[in-house]
Amino acid sequence: MQLRYSYRVYPDATQRRALAQAFGCARVVWNDCLRARKEAYEAGLPFVRSAELSKLHITQAKRTEERGWLADVSAVPLQQSLRDLDTAYKNFFDGLKGKRPKMGPPRFKSKKDTRQSIRFNTNAFSLQGNGTVYVAKVGNVRVKWSRAVPAAPTSMTLIKDSSGRYFMSFVVDTNPDVLPEMDTETGIDLGLGHFAVLADGTKVDSPRFLRRAEKKLKKMQKTLSRKAKGSNNRAKARAKVARQHARVADRRRDWLHKLSTDLTRDNQAIYVENLAVKGLARTRLAKSVHDAGWSQFVAMLEYKAAKHGRYFGKIGRFEPTSQVCSACGIKDGPKSLHVREWTCQECGTAHDRDINAARNILAAGRADRLNASQSAGKTRAKVPAQRVEAGSHRKGQTTQAGIPAL
Repeated sequence: MQLRYSYRVYPDATQRRALAQAFGCARVVWNDCLRARKEAYEAGLPFVRSAELSKLHITQAKRTEERGWLADVSAVPLQQSLRDLDTAYKNFFDGLKGKRPKMGPPRFKSKKDTRQSIRFNTNAFSLQGNGTVYVAKVGNVRVKWSRAVPAAPTSMTLIKDSSGRYFMSFVVDTNPDVLPEMDTETGIDLGLGHFAVLADGTKVDSPRFLRRAEKKLKKMQKTLSRKAKGSNNRAKARAKVARQHARVADRRRDWLHKLSTDLTRDNQAIYVENLAVKGLARTRLAKSVHDAGWSQFVAMLEYKAAKHGRYFGKIGRFEPTSQVCSACGIKDGPKSLHVREWTCQECGTAHDRDINAARNILAAGRADRLNASQSAGKTRAKVPAQRVEAGSHRKGQTTQAGIPAL
């Protein structure tokens, strides 16, 4: 299986300039190739192939006066930018065919985007014995190793986030680290009042990291809004807001990693409800939904289950988990959200709404697993590398000395 390991890096001034140039060149190649395909589509011409775009907008463009500076950076991130464009088009066409959720066509990238990234294959980077990573046309970049890389990376993405921090994200092919089997299974009911309620009655309170930082963010955002557009003071104020948002995201991610790891270690099978997070994010609860981080949490459970030999399943979002009595199975009808406790009219069992839902999720997940239903969501198959790191701290806190062991 594939895992992603992310580490904080500290390029010097010269390397930051080289990276800024590489970010810009990759963006220009993306925009030039996207423009060529859009113009061909509007003119009724066939879809322009990648080989033709590579020859025209990378190889030949380097020999022109207008795009001659493309030769100053490594050719690898330029080619990878074109491959990323191909992937974006494939996802768009697959959405139209119903093979995946619908998404819009690729869009042009702006030099004002605060998050930049470039991708390298194994020909353009190498891990050095002194704890640095050599990057083509950039040099040896200092890395804060929070833990050793378990195997030789197959690719590396160099990222500059909105707060100005740099990260290296390695994709590694590893074998599953199977944990000893457990005799416990659990269903998880995700919510806003309590982040998660387990089938055994355990309730996990929601930390609400964004809500707790909201007072400081409002003050910083007000200061930003008063700065003149295009001024250096506005750029500094924007960076302060971005750093505060990064702290919130880091705290949420760290908490979600710890909770998902504990649940994966303590249960042989985990079942959750397939929530419509995108739909809920369009309601008046949008800020609370985004602050909860449900999608990120479910993605962590999924890849950690595959890594440690656990079973992970999703039940249908239309399963009436809040309407069915978990004791006798009688459907008692829909209930308003303000009804947090109710008593079954058939068997007289008193229920906590969330605990009852978690028990029904566990029962439905077990049934789907036994019946080999399509909604079981098995994770024994190969799981692609996650977009976020596989558990290391983005702040670069050292948890293991030394350099990656290859």
